Amino acid sequence: CSNRVLLRQWEQFGQAKIVLTCKNQQEMNRIKETAEHRGIPTFIVADAGRTQVVAGSKTVLAVGP
Repeated sequence: CSNRVLLRQWEQFGQAKIVLTCKNQQEMNRIKETAEHRGIPTFIVADAGRTQVVAGSKTVLAVGP
């Protein structure tokens, strides 16, 4: 499975991350839809609400590997 090979490579090279800022929730949704359309896994993180951010706020979009 080629995905397994890509996962192993990602694990071996430090699992580097790139962080970007979205203008708003709509932009985050567009990025998520584009990634999924291209077959790239995604995950949206909802904040726990233990700080200043309202619980359930979608604060992070993970894309890849």
